[in-house]
Amino acid sequence: MTSALVTGANGFTASYVCRQLIEKGYKVLGLVRKNADMKLIEGVPVEFNYADLAVDKDFSSIMDGIDVVYHIAAAYRTENVPRRYFWDVNVEGTRKLLEAAKKAGVKKFVHSSTVGVQGYIKNPPAKEEDPYNPGDYYQESKVDGEKLVLEFYKREKLPISIVRPVGIYGPGDTRFLKLFKHINNGKFRMIGNGNVLYHMTFVEDLARGFILAGEKDESVGEVFTIGGEGFLTLVELVEKIARILSKPVPKTKIPVWPVWFGGLLCEIVCKPFGISPPIYRRRVDFFVKDRAFDISKAKRVLGYSPKFSLDEGLRITADWYLKNKWL
Repeated sequence: MTSALVTGANGFTASYVCRQLIEKGYKVLGLVRKNADMKLIEGVPVEFNYADLAVDKDFSSIMDGIDVVYHIAAAYRTENVPRRYFWDVNVEGTRKLLEAAKKAGVKKFVHSSTVGVQGYIKNPPAKEEDPYNPGDYYQESKVDGEKLVLEFYKREKLPISIVRPVGIYGPGDTRFLKLFKHINNGKFRMIGNGNVLYHMTFVEDLARGFILAGEKDESVGEVFTIGGEGFLTLVELVEKIARILSKPVPKTKIPVWPVWFGGLLCEIVCKPFGISPPIYRRRVDFFVKDRAFDISKAKRVLGYSPKFSLDEGLRITADWYLKNKWL
């Protein structure tokens, strides 16, 4: 039986990776922090180990008998923490795992990055080889994490693959829940013209992409963008969700810059008091930056192919939100 370690196993994406690995016959060990919210992984037959990537020094003991590591844990959009925390988790935590994996003779290390490392996409759709262009310190830390993994591979010859997920959504997701909620309750307002491009990935497709990266020999030393089949404008995405929810399509649009400056002011006022601002400048990025990517490399090298159309995935997600009274 192949043994897999999944870091951040209680998280949204990682919980799906755990389920699919178990369905394929893997023995799965999950790495989570103490007192972590375990709702998304409840009932899944995973053996848990508890550690903190930012604090703990040695992960050698949890690597014993592990064949493949899926490193999905990250400090992601965490508020009210020092900037350094992102590097402590996303870079130094990754370094400690790589060193432990090398020492234990792990056969494959799959690292979860983000398409955010490419930031603003000047000529969409972006390919893996297009330049880094991070737009905030979270994305900067993920760039440094990617570089670390690639350098470790070249120096230590540990077989690695890097996956860059695109716009993850599905049952259990809280990020896009806000979009569904505001469309459902009639409070959604488009910031800007809505003509920016957006690319979505149903979480079950993404989990399959991760596992393919772990299983395919051809993936060693490579970076893969894993996304859904095609992209659309934000206006078109909002229209799809509204129709699925049987709600009027939102028509109101408001200018970008007043919202951006409002976010700046909120950050200035709230930060000294450790208060989470109601508006962030980076949240405006959703409305103004193209997010469209070329997934042909994953198709060609990994044999990856999204099984869920966007309409199907959005409907499954909306039905789950409604059933669980999240809307």
